[in-house]
Amino acid sequence: MVLADDQPLVRAALEMVIAETADVEVVGEAGTGAEAVRLAAELRPDVVVMDIRMPGMDGIEATRLVTSDGGPTKVVVLTTFDEDEHVYAALHAGASGFLVKDMALDDILGAVRVVAAGDALIAPSVTRRLIGAFVGGRPPQAGAALPASVSSASVPAGVERRLAAITGREREILTLVGRGLSNTEIAAELVLSVATVKTYMTRLLAKLDARDRVQLVILAYEAGLVAVSG
Repeated sequence: MVLADDQPLVRAALEMVIAETADVEVVGEAGTGAEAVRLAAELRPDVVVMDIRMPGMDGIEATRLVTSDGGPTKVVVLTTFDEDEHVYAALHAGASGFLVKDMALDDILGAVRVVAAGDALIAPSVTRRLIGAFVGGRPPQAGAALPASVSSASVPAGVERRLAAITGREREILTLVGRGLSNTEIAAELVLSVATVKTYMTRLLAKLDARDRVQLVILAYEAGLVAVSG
């Protein structure tokens, strides 16, 4: 893993936790976005934990460059939720999810494992607010009220065409993914086995040409399948 954050204390705190684990190793540290891109290219880590706000090249542009070559490295962005307004852009730049800096360090480490294993990290309480705001056509502002739902008239034609390829059950599962449910929670909700849900997820990713679970969440919001609460 490469840690990219312009605050040495943040990097040091993460390293203290990681030093006690046997399955995660920090192979490089970066204090700027440009350094993160260089280290990712040189070291090819499984995951880059990327701060958004860094001097020079920010974490969004760095994420785009790290993920654009089609290599194995995944990016998880770090955000201070009440301040950062660009997480949605980071997801579109190729991030596999994001973490909030006030999360417990053990939870951050667990999230890194999830992303390294090939899944995407969804933090429902944060994802809903950010994506809902952008679907509503404006950037999120701290404390601002969000639209209660997305009208069908606002659904892009391209999104409707993509959804036409999926079945009713797949649409149902996409809606639950958009609500932030895990595969296990979806299985319990629909009285299915986890293996069956995983099969549906594979089909959804293929039919909707989505890279990962994060893109499915974005699509669910763009399609108006999930109402955004304030």
